[in-house]
Amino acid sequence: MKPAEGFELPADKEASNRKAVRLEWWTIFFLLSIVTVMYFAMGSSQAMKAAWLEDLLSLVPPIAFLVASRFRTREPNEKFPYGYHRSVSIAFLCASVGLFAMGALMFYDAAMTLIRQERPSIGVVEVLGQPVWQGWVMILALIYSALPPVILGRMKLPLARDIHDKALHADADMNKADWLTAVAGIVGISGIAVGWWWADSVAAGFISFEVLRDGYKNLRRVVEDLMDARPTTVDGDLDPTQDRLLQKVLALDWVESAFVRLREDGHVFIGEIFVVPKKGTDGLTEKVVAVTELARGLDWRLHDIVTMPVDRIEWDA
Repeated sequence: MKPAEGFELPADKEASNRKAVRLEWWTIFFLLSIVTVMYFAMGSSQAMKAAWLEDLLSLVPPIAFLVASRFRTREPNEKFPYGYHRSVSIAFLCASVGLFAMGALMFYDAAMTLIRQERPSIGVVEVLGQPVWQGWVMILALIYSALPPVILGRMKLPLARDIHDKALHADADMNKADWLTAVAGIVGISGIAVGWWWADSVAAGFISFEVLRDGYKNLRRVVEDLMDARPTTVDGDLDPTQDRLLQKVLALDWVESAFVRLREDGHVFIGEIFVVPKKGTDGLTEKVVAVTELARGLDWRLHDIVTMPVDRIEWDA
């Protein structure tokens, strides 16, 4: 065996990854256009300001994903003997920290505006020589800001599950926050139109709370991954691969007892299989190699797996 091996996604997963890369480039294109439209339409509305900031922040996850895609397949070397798989986790961390920090900032801003009872004013702008209430311009901008994220986010979710990419899943969460932001902003501006001065700040607060909640959820998950917690799915559920692998190893006729320990490194799982061979087992070296190959055949994510024969396994009470 090689002490350090490179990694390539299986052909079907690589096709999904290429599709995800294209979607992220389209995401950046649409977000830049949305940020521009929102900037010129937002006026003094807190909800519009929150929506604009949220759209601006939405650029972080796709950029982090694209950068990680350039690094994750690099070969292991003397300085990085485990390879560059965790570039995907770092991208997930960047997206999560940005999401959480901006959500906290937006929530503070909305709360202080509500406490001070600052009343936003929405004036009149001239469109093709005709006076138009600026609220209509804002609502049109918000509708435009909601459409691309709805489509792109739904397209990213199955790809994130297929290639086990939590950074891509966090970006899909951000897209969900984008269209929720737009809906809340429309409600806030409509509230101002009927005389509810507080509606704008309440809508901004709702937007920021949604962003903050998603940021906290993703930040907690990425910290657990970097702390080498047991692998989870991109949706946050406990991944069954470790239990499946243990059952496969225990089913071998020469294995007395076994223990499997896995951790996540970006797309892949890295870990150890400890086996207690039955007395009189011959050809142990070949059998240990076969266990490692068994693991790799079970799931494409089981990449760097070490099988270690031991004389006993002591379980904690």
